[in-house]
Amino acid sequence: MARKVLTLAEVRDSALRNVSFEAIAAAKTVAEGGEVVTVLAGESVGSLAQELIAFGADRVITVEHANLKAYTSDGYSQALMAVLDAESPEGIIFGHTALGKDLSPKLASKLNSGLISDATEVEEVGGNLVFTRPIYSGKAFEKKIVTDGVIFATIRPNNIASLQKDDARSGDVSSLEVDVKDLRTIIKEVVRKATDGVDLSEAKVVVAGGRGVKSTDGFEPLKELADVLGAAVGASRGACDADYCDYSMQIGQTGKVVTPDLYIACGISGAIQHLAGMSNSKVIVAINKDPEANIFKVADYGIVGDLFEVVPLLTAEFKKLLVTN
Repeated sequence: MARKVLTLAEVRDSALRNVSFEAIAAAKTVAEGGEVVTVLAGESVGSLAQELIAFGADRVITVEHANLKAYTSDGYSQALMAVLDAESPEGIIFGHTALGKDLSPKLASKLNSGLISDATEVEEVGGNLVFTRPIYSGKAFEKKIVTDGVIFATIRPNNIASLQKDDARSGDVSSLEVDVKDLRTIIKEVVRKATDGVDLSEAKVVVAGGRGVKSTDGFEPLKELADVLGAAVGASRGACDADYCDYSMQIGQTGKVVTPDLYIACGISGAIQHLAGMSNSKVIVAINKDPEANIFKVADYGIVGDLFEVVPLLTAEFKKLLVTN
């Protein structure tokens, strides 16, 4: 059944986030040969529309307004509802990001629609669209089928591969005038507390530290390894609680959920709350002095040793490999 499916592009620092392209790929599956329409909301964001088409969008609708410069639930819900009223899509796909998690339930309520959140896979099985999502902190998975109404889902970043970019693709770009007004929340200043470099939630490689790093300076060897691998640096809650790093780096049940191709856990014991945020990583490498540490139960590869000896050795070896290749 061909469907019109709407996605939302996310912009950070004047660039499109990877989850925007992943949402388009998921929408292609949901559309089943129908049309994928991507909404690009913000202030002066129209120049990004062609990149969305290159990654598979059939049409892009821009909604530009000064009140959309920074995300607010009020402003974006007004913009998206105007597009939804004009387009009446059969499917909606957002990223399961801070923005998507805040906005999607509000829109689903306005549409009187169900919502499948945090899907990690979308596939067609026996004539039905099946969404797979983790439950019980990632210890089990459930499969969901929408039998009636709008198919509305959010997808976990870094799980559904984006389509191959094709700069030769063409598509329609149009704008929709929306009077975004009567905001109950006004963003006067944005103070960012985030790690430098690679976005943690979208990183293909993550190097994470726990209480075993012992101090703020203990993260320096991890940062050096991350620089060599082009990785993001994360942390367990224990490291954050000990003030070794900022909570923006926290991975776990009460932090960020990551699913990189490679996760290197350094000095992390493996509490269940931390495992909930990283156990679905494709390859897990654990470095810990304690051979009985819980992290080894989920690791594909384990190194029993002092991280301050092991991590610099890994960094040196990776540097050699990069020079050789």
